[in-house]
Amino acid sequence: MTGKKQKCIYDPLTELISYYSSFKTEPGVTLTPKKAQSAEEILKERIINGDKANINKDLDTALKKFTAVEIINNILLDAMKEVGNLFGSGQMQLPFVLQSAECMKTAVSYLEKFIEKNSKAVIKGTIILATVRGDVHDIGKNLADIILTNNGYRVINLGIKCPIEKMLSAYEKHKADAIGMSGLLVKSTTVMKDNLELIKERKLKIPVILGGAALTRKFVEDKLKPLYGGDVYYAGDAFDGMKYMEMIIKNKTEKDISPFPTVQQKKAATESKPIITSGKPSYTSYEIPVPPFWGSKVIESIPLDIIFEYINRAALFKRSWKVRKDRSQPDSVYEKLLADEIIPKFNELMLLVKREKLFTPKVIYGYFPAQSDGNDLIIYKPKGYADNKLHTVWSDFVPDLKNIEEWKRFTFPRQTRDKHLCISEYFKSVKEGITDTAAFQIVTTGSNAAEYSDRLFKENKYKDYLYFHGFSIETAEALAEYQHKIIRKELKIDSKDSPDLKEIFQQGYQGSRYSFGYPACPNLEDNKKVFEMLLPERIGITLTEEFQMVPEQTTSAIIVYHPEAKYFSV
Repeated sequence: MTGKKQKCIYDPLTELISYYSSFKTEPGVTLTPKKAQSAEEILKERIINGDKANINKDLDTALKKFTAVEIINNILLDAMKEVGNLFGSGQMQLPFVLQSAECMKTAVSYLEKFIEKNSKAVIKGTIILATVRGDVHDIGKNLADIILTNNGYRVINLGIKCPIEKMLSAYEKHKADAIGMSGLLVKSTTVMKDNLELIKERKLKIPVILGGAALTRKFVEDKLKPLYGGDVYYAGDAFDGMKYMEMIIKNKTEKDISPFPTVQQKKAATESKPIITSGKPSYTSYEIPVPPFWGSKVIESIPLDIIFEYINRAALFKRSWKVRKDRSQPDSVYEKLLADEIIPKFNELMLLVKREKLFTPKVIYGYFPAQSDGNDLIIYKPKGYADNKLHTVWSDFVPDLKNIEEWKRFTFPRQTRDKHLCISEYFKSVKEGITDTAAFQIVTTGSNAAEYSDRLFKENKYKDYLYFHGFSIETAEALAEYQHKIIRKELKIDSKDSPDLKEIFQQGYQGSRYSFGYPACPNLEDNKKVFEMLLPERIGITLTEEFQMVPEQTTSAIIVYHPEAKYFSV
């Protein structure tokens, strides 16, 4: 709760946090509340069901019997405790928790004007929240903002791509209690490490909460905490951030965290004795496809309905919207949730995007002669070509060795376990004396999506924000999947495509699509080379200083046609 007038001390999500720490979140069910008899019961049911329509009338009725502070502390708080119970027991999913929080915020905002003007404002604590330098991803940070703000904390949200100097300045200006840093990809963990080192060098004692998809508890505890020497916490989600803020404010030390095996821990164990050996694919009898053109081209007229067909609904619902089926519940419960809420929301978003022109899908892609050289992949350009001719279709170009010269060189990591795979091994070697074909693509749904998503967040439309942001990200992935299909068709290898779209999502086709910053090619700096090859500024895409693409709803990839190429981790 925020505002200049007095804020009563209330804790609408505390119970939710405690339950979240102890229980696994499961699919939601339709809540069947008791028939409301009193003003108190009506308000509680409104909060639990996230029903804020005309809630002011019910608040006015309650105000005839209770003070504003009593309504918040004794009625609305009890309702949020019930939300916590439902969430923790697996009967409410994240979108509906946000809907209840949104309703709570609406109610509290209305009641603030009835709180005594001479009462002193109470803020539980202040946190500076930001996505680190160079990182454009903000969904995790914004969810943390929602949870903390609706629990009585003051959040200074500095947005994305935030340098540490700006965080420190805000920390001092607002007399904050902690700094929260967020980031998505591996590169952001390095930025967090640099930030902690700078804070330590200045001898500042600042509690720091770290969160993001690339972080693990193991990494924070074993690497960052010893380096920092102060209070630094790993938040697996927004609710963990709440717990640590409570600990920081109460001047507690972290005692309830027990180490557990992580991906990085297992990886370290397997890499203790590196073995460097060739991962050369055994499948050598294949034809090198001839592309329809060399160089690159831009595609701007792509019907949204075609892209929507390629949306991976399972990934959207489970990964982005956090809606999951509980094995202990009958299928009918999950199917009802899909039928009543999720599928209608999906259809509604497709109509909204087309009506409001929120997506402007664009693609830039190309084919280039290539050869492998150990772990390196060499990309060639026509010998003697002027720079202004490189970013278009290379007319009458023949990729003969005497007509080309090295343009870019990608160095890919090799597995030190399993089959010792490396992306470069899927291309003909310089020793073989012939050139191969490599394809690259960058796709985007445009900047309108990010702007609209930001607007929903600023308007406190928490549930809509979660839904739309996830939909926009998965639509960009769908565009990448669609463009990959076009490339397979142009290379005449699409005969191996599965007729089942679900199998396509599981690589039911020949070859593979590898995105930079992910397991097989984790070096985000390679995006700079792809930018120099494709020049995606032509379709409104830019690169941050940490080599992440803007708008956020953008993906890049190298397309490998080799019959044995599949996803792998290094």
